[in-house]
Amino acid sequence: MIVEIRLPDLGDDAESTVTVSGWMAQTGAALNEGDDLLEITTDKAAFCVPAPRTGVLKEYRVKEDDTIHVGDVICTLDV
Repeated sequence: MIVEIRLPDLGDDAESTVTVSGWMAQTGAALNEGDDLLEITTDKAAFCVPAPRTGVLKEYRVKEDDTIHVGDVICTLDV
């Protein structure tokens, strides 16, 4: 089953708009829950976004240097 993965809320101190720094996982990679998917940056810090589920990374929906918001679809996983 293919599921859309969305940018999670990063907490009270994080910005709601972030920039994609780069992908940590390649399409076709088998991921375990908690593995790093991509790195994002705010005005204050950099964060790694973990995979919320175990599966295979099927498709990027954002690319490096994109500005994205909490709730945006970042990729799809085959779970």
